[in-house]
Amino acid sequence: MSDQISMFNEEKKPTNIPLAEKIRPQSIEEIMGQNKLLEEGSQLRNMIENDSYSSFILWGPPGTGKTTIARLIEKKTSNRFLAFSAVLSSIKDMKAVMKEAEYNLKEKNTSTILFIDEIHRFNKSQQDAFLHYIESGAVILIGATTENPSFEVIPPLLSRCNVFVLQQLSDKDIISIINRALEVTEINFEFEEKCLPYIAELSSGDARKALNYLESIIRNVKEEQKVDVTFISKILSRKAMFYDKDREEHYNVISALHKSLRGSDPQAGLYWLARMLEAGEDPLYVARRLVRFASEDVGLADPNALVQAIAVKDAVHFLGMPEANVALAQLVVYLATAPKSNALYSAYKKATADAQKTSHLGVPLHIRNAPTKLMKDLDYGKDYKYDHQYENAYNYQNYFPEKLGKKEYYKPSKFGFEKEIKKRLDWWKKLRKENEEK
Repeated sequence: MSDQISMFNEEKKPTNIPLAEKIRPQSIEEIMGQNKLLEEGSQLRNMIENDSYSSFILWGPPGTGKTTIARLIEKKTSNRFLAFSAVLSSIKDMKAVMKEAEYNLKEKNTSTILFIDEIHRFNKSQQDAFLHYIESGAVILIGATTENPSFEVIPPLLSRCNVFVLQQLSDKDIISIINRALEVTEINFEFEEKCLPYIAELSSGDARKALNYLESIIRNVKEEQKVDVTFISKILSRKAMFYDKDREEHYNVISALHKSLRGSDPQAGLYWLARMLEAGEDPLYVARRLVRFASEDVGLADPNALVQAIAVKDAVHFLGMPEANVALAQLVVYLATAPKSNALYSAYKKATADAQKTSHLGVPLHIRNAPTKLMKDLDYGKDYKYDHQYENAYNYQNYFPEKLGKKEYYKPSKFGFEKEIKKRLDWWKKLRKENEEK
């Protein structure tokens, strides 16, 4: 492994090593929070233990262990291992090493493991460069990304790679990592009970961030000092906000936001939104809940609500935090002040109940598709009335299975655009009645 090239290697061993490096896991067993991904018999663990690899992508939030897994592979593999960052390296660099890897495959019958950190930083045309070398077996690609590979990695490359998903670390995992780090610190001090949960909360499941916070605290603490949350908040220039992320308070706060909007209170909605965002909640999680609200609680009373919600979701994805906070605030106020209706939500629940009970009932013959002569001979599509050929572009037919009978799931409210929808439904009902009386 002497010819390995790695962004992890350094010519001289530094003395001022960051805490995150000092306690970086040196074995699979030491990696926190990825038990399912690395359990006995799992595909990734088998690759590492057997030193037999196929291309894969590590996808997960920052500080969850992607780089650590790559370093373990570099340490254990007998293959040539090259590591690069898509931020620091050009695609030209990649092509050069991949051509060399192709030469090694032809002349030495050896493959090269190529680790690309933040692979999503290469655009889609640049990612094309990897395809030939992966296909030939010259390169085994290991990519690491914080972004959804479905959107950020081209389909031909994604189809050639397994995707291993790393989970965000729990507060319990973060606290365990902090305790491990405290064992190698040289200053003797004491944390009050709430301190470690507070640091874990601020870290949002990112172990590297937690250890960086810990380093900042250590640099400012005195020997035998008792550290409290107020001290930490001053050192880190953070407000001492508590948000029980992923536990009961998390669900309480999102419930408060949802119910404030349902109750048409934009002021309370803004407050609960701020409570979540300022405490480090994932803005895309908030956006997803607001998209759901736009259909569940506003629905067709204001069809534009869903359009607004999707636009804000895209804005959040494009901008990130903190810039996306105003876009989310705009959506919260829009939804709170929109006319409300749960008619769609109620209608779908009723339709679901009937669908689950009657899925065995066939589609009525007259509305079946009849693309072949055999189907037509079996009366598929027979007596179907093409509405556009009739007055008012309407001629009522039964569209339900005969044994189910006619159903009325959707009943528009008297609010917003649903008043117009009700007029249309009433008009069609009147035409149907007149037609039946003839």
